[in-house]
Amino acid sequence: MADYDLTPLIAPNLDRHLVFPILEFLQERGLYLDDLILKAKIGLLNNTNMVDYAMDIHKSLYHTDDVPQDMVDRRVEVVARLKKLEEAAAPLVTFLQNQNAVQELRSDKQYNLQMLNDRYQIGPDQIEALYQYAKFQFECGNYSGAADYLYQYRALCTNSDRSLSALWGKLAAEILMQNWDIALEELNRLKEIIDSKNFSSPLNQVQSRIWLMHWSLFIFFNHDNGRTLIIDLFNQDKYLNAIQTNAPHLLRYLATAFIVNKRRRPQFKDFLKVVQQEQYSFKDPITEFLACVYVNYDFDGAQKKMRECEEVILNDPFLGKRLEESNFSTVPLRDEFLENARLFIFETYCRIHQRIDMGVLAEKLNLNYEEAERWIVNLIRTSKLEAKIDTKTGTVLMEPNHPNVYEQLIEHTKALSGRTYKLVNQVMEHAQAAQPAR
Repeated sequence: MADYDLTPLIAPNLDRHLVFPILEFLQERGLYLDDLILKAKIGLLNNTNMVDYAMDIHKSLYHTDDVPQDMVDRRVEVVARLKKLEEAAAPLVTFLQNQNAVQELRSDKQYNLQMLNDRYQIGPDQIEALYQYAKFQFECGNYSGAADYLYQYRALCTNSDRSLSALWGKLAAEILMQNWDIALEELNRLKEIIDSKNFSSPLNQVQSRIWLMHWSLFIFFNHDNGRTLIIDLFNQDKYLNAIQTNAPHLLRYLATAFIVNKRRRPQFKDFLKVVQQEQYSFKDPITEFLACVYVNYDFDGAQKKMRECEEVILNDPFLGKRLEESNFSTVPLRDEFLENARLFIFETYCRIHQRIDMGVLAEKLNLNYEEAERWIVNLIRTSKLEAKIDTKTGTVLMEPNHPNVYEQLIEHTKALSGRTYKLVNQVMEHAQAAQPAR
């Protein structure tokens, strides 16, 4: 299933430190030879300060206790550089560790800079040193220390570009420490800055949105509310356009979120149009499954794709998260996906047929006859299905469902206010953009 591995497309849009958890997952799943994974890790570590980690991997890869001299020399350089940066940042670090002194800081950054300079002889050089020290700590793999220093640096920084860089670093550190709630807060801060009209250029804005969406995968598939939040972000016009233009592989994750999330059905119809548009530029079992069910009405194809989807989920570093229970592990998203995928097939199949043979239905759902019968009985019991089972003929009889004209009217006009709001905003943006040129 390495054919469906998206790592070569995702990794270039991540900080190199964020690639390590992905490589760990791929190594655990055995999708690639161990030697290939270890070589990839060393390649990533070459431009970081995690020399001890690189030495350990080198020993595992080449089955030796010796390490190259350049790694030994590099370690000496890193230790010396760390000590130098620590000394340069020491005055400001000491100040920040003094709770009484920190209470003197205000929300006004200019006041803070003047106060630090007058009372503590801390100027721009020491603030810059704190940034370099935090960045070096991050490159050494000390994500906790880096996150703290980057947070404190942003409270003092007046350079918007450097502050933005620090925020990206803070987000990466929180993700690597698996602090999902804090990481989500940083993600929202970044989104607000990226979407602002003062962002550097439209091209950088699009690229930053693509990076943000790639980084967000770690958060959304680990946060309790992530499967709803990913739809809220990825399905926004500006972000969906960026996906279609530069990163169609992200459709796998948006499609999965729609399939396992039953509360976003109104938006789902519009997303199906995107799947149909992009089916020639990007193919993935999960998006192809939706195309089979809702575009081509190919239920045999959907059955085949559902089996492939299961393998894709198990081998995807974001979708295949495992939970250890007693002596076995489960993949919760896989189970949810398959349950909802069967429901999608069943709902669509039932719209076309009034009387359905249970044996044929079991085959379409990848279940045996008894499992299919229990599954349908459970749907009827929980009021998710208006149907009867004829045990003599082994068929499911669908109850006629005549659409209510008032419900149809409400459904068609439900999104009208939202679309009007978007249209007004776009007109206002164009008007404000054109105003200086007059």
